[in-house]
Amino acid sequence: MLHKLVTAPINLVVKIGEKVQEEADKQLYDLPTIQQKLIQLQMMFELGEIPEEAFQEKEDELLMRYEIAKRREIEQWEELTKKEMRNPRWENYCIYTV
Repeated sequence: MLHKLVTAPINLVVKIGEKVQEEADKQLYDLPTIQQKLIQLQMMFELGEIPEEAFQEKEDELLMRYEIAKRREIEQWEELTKKEMRNPRWENYCIYTV
């Protein structure tokens, strides 16, 4: 009982930290958000609002984030597929006979 009282605040801080990290990753590596920022960046450059050097620097950063996000998405799909192969939902594979 005492152990739970002592560790509860620490566990809460850890859980909050995990949530903050999760949200930060979601914002940094959200594919539609990155695509929108790339479009906005391109428009700003074409309208002469930012110099080419700043455009290249920001574009490189966004493309790197896009690549990481895409890799994460593929890894998630692969993991999901592995889980499905290990535990198939047989109701999805019903064969009906007449």
